[in-house]
Amino acid sequence: MDKPMSNLGFKMMSFAFKVRDFFKPRRKVIAEVGIKQGDHVLDYGCGPGSYLKATADLVGPEGKVYALDIHPHAIRKVQKLASKNRLDNVETILSDCRTDLPSGSIDVVLLYDTFHALTKPDEALSELYRVLKAGGILSFSDHHLTNDEIIYGVTVSSLFELATRGDRTYSFQKA
Repeated sequence: MDKPMSNLGFKMMSFAFKVRDFFKPRRKVIAEVGIKQGDHVLDYGCGPGSYLKATADLVGPEGKVYALDIHPHAIRKVQKLASKNRLDNVETILSDCRTDLPSGSIDVVLLYDTFHALTKPDEALSELYRVLKAGGILSFSDHHLTNDEIIYGVTVSSLFELATRGDRTYSFQKA
């Protein structure tokens, strides 16, 4: 079972992400994924919600964004952001791994800057595999890992295979 970082650590990370997002807007990262109107997206390890608004705008009112995080502060921050921006298509999930979403219900999973911190990445990948639709995309980015570590870490379980590599993300599909 993974544990959330300290409250101070979360606040420092949130501030760093706010600075990063100012200089490098998350819309450019999300653009590589190919999210469409009506898609159901799971932001697994959503943190303070850097990708929330861009993703909610892309899926539109017919789509849904599930923002999952282990940290209660992250969930509260995302809920405030969704409320402030009137993002009625956002639902939060406080969890260390399980999503409690139906199998095969998600079009795209965002797994950004989270994988390196997972103590049991195989359990997380199994859960993501379970909730992804056939043909769904696991969009992955983690600046803490090398290219080889990313590809090996996601494909070693044989659940996923690399589909494409963009400038900022990797796209994996169910194997």
